[in-house]
Amino acid sequence: MKYTRDRTRIVKIGDIEIGGGKTVAVQSMAKTATTDVSGVLGQIERAHNAGCDIFRVSVPDMDSARSLGEIVKNSPIPIVADIHFDYKLALASIEAGVHKLRINPGNIGSPERVKIVANEAMARNIPIRIGVNAGSLPKDIFEKYGKPCADAMVESAEREINILREVGFENIVVSLKSSSPQITLEANLKFSQKYDYPLHIGVTESGFGVQGIVASTVGMTTILSAGIGDTIRVSLTEPPENEVRVAREILRFLGLRKYWVRLVSCPTCARCEVDLPAIAQRVWDNVKYLKNDITVAVMGCVVNGPGEASDADIGVACGKNSGIIFKNGRQISKIRDDEIVSSLLSGIDDLLKGISN
Repeated sequence: MKYTRDRTRIVKIGDIEIGGGKTVAVQSMAKTATTDVSGVLGQIERAHNAGCDIFRVSVPDMDSARSLGEIVKNSPIPIVADIHFDYKLALASIEAGVHKLRINPGNIGSPERVKIVANEAMARNIPIRIGVNAGSLPKDIFEKYGKPCADAMVESAEREINILREVGFENIVVSLKSSSPQITLEANLKFSQKYDYPLHIGVTESGFGVQGIVASTVGMTTILSAGIGDTIRVSLTEPPENEVRVAREILRFLGLRKYWVRLVSCPTCARCEVDLPAIAQRVWDNVKYLKNDITVAVMGCVVNGPGEASDADIGVACGKNSGIIFKNGRQISKIRDDEIVSSLLSGIDDLLKGISN
């Protein structure tokens, strides 16, 4: 069987559907204790504002499970409970109303306990994500292969799928993650040739800053470009909203989602006679939450202004003591250097009013 997004099963997580060719959903995860309800809800709100579709929280103890009810009730997006080791935490999370469970059936006790969780989830139509991580493979599978590898990850997933299937549970999502983009790609390719369960993809423990962004981008781009992946998470040692923005841009540049405003700017050179990074930052701070599929350009001179950014809906080309506002490569007005940001923002407002009308 050849995996493609439109051939996977559809799984519903709250009001979000993944699989079956649906829009690739973006996920993130809380970076604070689940018992800190206001802190978690603050992170959810910021992630949601950045474009997050689904949000996951860890449930390491019963106090955390008891906090889930308030989080679920006040979250604008579906909540996933991340469970390890104790099946009772999964049951408590179901009772709290979560929209999906993320478990590793091999580490929450006997198959009988896994089946108890599966039966409760099935009764409430709650999907389960089987999370396979290269760094936490079952001991016997690790010893069989001698190291974390794609085949070991797929075998681990198959074992866990079969545990759920024994009670007729098929509302399954699978993830196969490694800190290595290459192993992550190979595992997802191998799995996708055999199963049509929706896949949640990501490079785990990818790090922070440039390294984390590059690792996630390399891993996800290769997988998504192969037609694999129904929901994604960029795992960074950074706030959830930063993860979401990176995921958003990956999907945008692969043509998998139309997203909000895009800002393009030149890298600057000796022709640039303004502090372009500062100008671009001021513009971005004012437009980054605009939920309109438009391109805004901030360019450092007329050479790479209207010409190289001719596909921008609106932009500015900055010069010494002046600048020009342009739309789709055509000059609209000439402005003073102290009007650059305000004039561009005003032009964006006018553009959006025209779109809404």
